[in-house]
Amino acid sequence: MSDVSVHLGANKYGKAENRVVRIVRDTPRHEIIDLNVTSQLRGEALVDSYLTGDNGLVVATDTQKNTVFAFAKEHGIASPEEFLLTLSKHFVSSFDWIEGGLWQAEQYAWDRILVGDQPHDHSFVRSGKATRLATVQVVDGATHVTGGLKDLTVLKSTGSEFAGFPRDTYTTLVETDDRVMATTVTGRWRFLPEAVEAGIDYNGLYEEVSAVLLSTFASVHSLALQQTLWEMGKAAIAARPEIAEIKFAMPNKHHFVYDLSPFGLDNPNEVFYAADRPYGLIEGTVVRDGVAEAPEAWTDVPTFV
Repeated sequence: MSDVSVHLGANKYGKAENRVVRIVRDTPRHEIIDLNVTSQLRGEALVDSYLTGDNGLVVATDTQKNTVFAFAKEHGIASPEEFLLTLSKHFVSSFDWIEGGLWQAEQYAWDRILVGDQPHDHSFVRSGKATRLATVQVVDGATHVTGGLKDLTVLKSTGSEFAGFPRDTYTTLVETDDRVMATTVTGRWRFLPEAVEAGIDYNGLYEEVSAVLLSTFASVHSLALQQTLWEMGKAAIAARPEIAEIKFAMPNKHHFVYDLSPFGLDNPNEVFYAADRPYGLIEGTVVRDGVAEAPEAWTDVPTFV
C-alpha cells in the first residue's frame, strides 16, 4: 500500500442541527421563531486539520454552535435567510482563512392556541403545511441565497390523468383519464444576487410563493406530474421577480383503486390503496430566461446536489 497516491477532495465541517427557539417578549403578546440551523465552513488552509490533525485554524464546531445561539439574541431572527446571511458574513470576515461555507435552516411554524375565539398571547400549537427552508452558500467570494419548503403534501382527487406513454413487454400500467394525484413537494428557489443586495421581504415572498404553488397544483388539469411541476415553477417565477430559478423534487404518491369485486362491490374511483413504495420520483428545474447560471449555489444542498 506504500505506493498509493491520494489527495483530499472537497470538504467542509461544522455544527449540524442547532435547534434554536427565539421568543420575542417586547410586548405581552409574544412571538416565536423556531429554527434548525446548520453551519459549515470551508477553506484551503484547513487542509492540515485533515492531513496531520493540526487544529490551529479549526474554528471549533462548538464555537459555531454558540455563535448561532448568541446571534439569535444579539441580532434577532427577522427571517431564516437574513439570519443565515448574518452568520455567513461573521465567519468569513472574522477568520481570514475561512473562505466560505454552507449555512442552512429549517423553520417550523406555530399557531396561537384559541381560547374561546381569541388567539392566546403566549400559548402556541405546532402547525404548518410545510417546513420552510433556507440556505446561504459562500463560494469563491460570491454569496448565493435560496429559500424553499419541504413536506408540502398535496392531493387532488380528480383533474389528473396519465396516458399516451410507450408500451413494451414489461408495461402493465393501465392508461387513465381520471386518477388521484398526490405528492410531497420539496422546492427550493434561488434569489437573484442583485435582489439579495437590494433587500428582499423574505417572509412575504415565502407566503406568496407557497400560496402560488398550492393554487397552481389545484387548478392545473394535469396530464402528468412533470407538467404540474413545470406549471408550478413557472407560476412562482412569474409571481416574484426576485427568483432566478426553482428546483423541485416530487415523489408520486401512488393511489391505486382497490379491487372490491371479490366482495361483489363496485369501486368507481372511491376506495384506494395508498402505496408508500416504490414510487415515481419526478425532479426538475424551472429557470427564468436570461439569468446567469449559478451551480455553486446548490453545492452540497440536500436533494439538489
